[in-house]
Amino acid sequence: MKITLKDGSVKEYAQAMSVYDIAMDISEGLARAACAGEVNGEVVDLRTIVDGDVTLNILTANDAQGLRTIRHTASHVLAEAVKHVFPDAKLAIGPAIDEGFYYDFEHAPFSREDLDKLEAEMKKIIKAGNKLEKFTLPREEAIKMMEEKGEPYKVELIRDLPEDAEISFYDQGGFVDLCAGPHLMNTKGVKAFKLISSSMAYWRGDSNKAQLQRIYGTAFNKKEDLAAYLAHLEDIKKRDHNKLGREMELFATVDVIGQGLPLLLPKGAKMIQKMQRWIEDIEDKEWGYIRTKTPLMAKSDLYKISGHWDHYKDGMFVLGDEEVDKEVFALRPMTCPFQYYCYKNTQHSYKELPLRYGETSTLFRNEDSGEMHGLTRVRQFTISEGHLIVRPDQMVEEFKGCIALAKHVMQTLGLLDDITWHLSKWDPEKTDKYIGEPQVWEETQEHIRNILTELELPFVEDVGEAAFYGPKVDINAKNVYGKEDTMITIQWDALLAEQFDMYYIDEKGDKVRPYIIHRTSLGCYERTLAWLIEKYAGKFPTWLCPEQVRVLPISEKYADYAEKVRKELAKNDVDVTVDNRSEKIGFKIREARLDKVPYMLVVGAQEEEDGNVSVRSRFEGNEGTKSLDTFMEQICKEIRTKEIRVELPEDEKKR
Repeated sequence: MKITLKDGSVKEYAQAMSVYDIAMDISEGLARAACAGEVNGEVVDLRTIVDGDVTLNILTANDAQGLRTIRHTASHVLAEAVKHVFPDAKLAIGPAIDEGFYYDFEHAPFSREDLDKLEAEMKKIIKAGNKLEKFTLPREEAIKMMEEKGEPYKVELIRDLPEDAEISFYDQGGFVDLCAGPHLMNTKGVKAFKLISSSMAYWRGDSNKAQLQRIYGTAFNKKEDLAAYLAHLEDIKKRDHNKLGREMELFATVDVIGQGLPLLLPKGAKMIQKMQRWIEDIEDKEWGYIRTKTPLMAKSDLYKISGHWDHYKDGMFVLGDEEVDKEVFALRPMTCPFQYYCYKNTQHSYKELPLRYGETSTLFRNEDSGEMHGLTRVRQFTISEGHLIVRPDQMVEEFKGCIALAKHVMQTLGLLDDITWHLSKWDPEKTDKYIGEPQVWEETQEHIRNILTELELPFVEDVGEAAFYGPKVDINAKNVYGKEDTMITIQWDALLAEQFDMYYIDEKGDKVRPYIIHRTSLGCYERTLAWLIEKYAGKFPTWLCPEQVRVLPISEKYADYAEKVRKELAKNDVDVTVDNRSEKIGFKIREARLDKVPYMLVVGAQEEEDGNVSVRSRFEGNEGTKSLDTFMEQICKEIRTKEIRVELPEDEKKR
């Protein structure tokens, strides 16, 4: 048989061989480093027997799938440790994930002390170096074995497998777990690991099913890699908007108000106000939008016309009971049908199109309680919503314009390099989720595909992620924990104009259906604020800061001059405060640094006499003495241009 390796070379063997034996024949060092194999593109166990012509790649910890194999094995070591330390725990599932692995158990919540005990037990299991040996059983024998072991979740998993599925297990020195693999040859291959945390998780992600306890961990091939990752986690904790945003007093949540209903405190409200004014100005003055302001609720009749009542009712806050009340209302989860009636209020000619309606919209969505998180997943939020009513021949260029606006917004916020582009398509296997004919869906999806390709935007295609009325471009970003959220959406809609009987008069005097683009330019303000907190670790670009300058008088004698400086800056729309406390200047400077204020202006006798300020910045440290006019000109330009100044490392800042 011929084995074609990754580098294109070919090995020939007269008999069947395992992937591990082939690796050993190539190089003993390669065999020692091997974690798994890739046979004809499929990741397999090192024990897998190769008996024909194949392409083969030996995977090590340097390969993503090789590292996943280490982590998958670590999850089984964790499961064995839990059964040793907590014999009554029931096993659920334990996959490798991008950042490590987890395993779900039916058990009481695990404390940090419990995790420490489990780590110690895992080290014993790893040191023993038991082989992981794969075996298979017929369905009924597999069920019987797991029933005898008292593992109901494993029994359920087996029963749900296809009738012809191979039911495989791994035995690691007497501990047996249901698994398809692949795994390392023995437990000693798990060389560096750490249990990170534990939390509640629902069985199979269904809130109607059992509550389990999930233990998260990570594993690497080298201790140095683990140490670097743990340092990264510490940085993540510092950046987590849920923690940092509260510490900086940007937002808060209160139990008696409700989950997913954050309070934006003065500093957070100021930041969102800055973004909102900026977005409204550029949309209206530079991109040709016109403002609407529409109700926060409507009768169910409106949502029945749009189709939301049939396709999205479970995600809405409904006020009333259809069987009892004459009129049932619902808080709006979107603005589109309201803006359609703004359009329908007047008859329009083809010459008036495109019409670009913009609205800063407060929306309400009945998210599951388990999905709530800080500012990223809430039940009331505000978005930069817009709907473009266009002629079919204008659709492509206007869609490109929406993408250009979104890119401009992301570039200005310093977030452009952090986003990914997605073409969210319908699922042709689940046509009941959508309105419209298959041909329309395929045509509109092809239009979007061509646009993204022409604009040279790298994108992935996601089946089943479209809105019920049309495909869309989703612009996504990950939070510090790696979870991806949609930040901006641009939707192609060739269907809802029919639902709402929208039309324009063409050059022949005929009524013609327009197309519609649903889009956001910044997206959800709350979610964007969370993203900015994590991106900048609270050290925002100056134009976004709720406090841009803090004036620090050396003593009470210079309070009047400090107030004069404040007034001059405030007249030029700089957000400035004065620290008049009877504290030493060094203490005031440290406090301002902790509060992440971009600029500190120290004023004393000499500054007052000369009309100057002594400038200290978050970016360079001591920037020296400047005239107030010079500093004012510099900071006003920085704010006006929305410059993102780079902060020097601490050891390079001027003292």
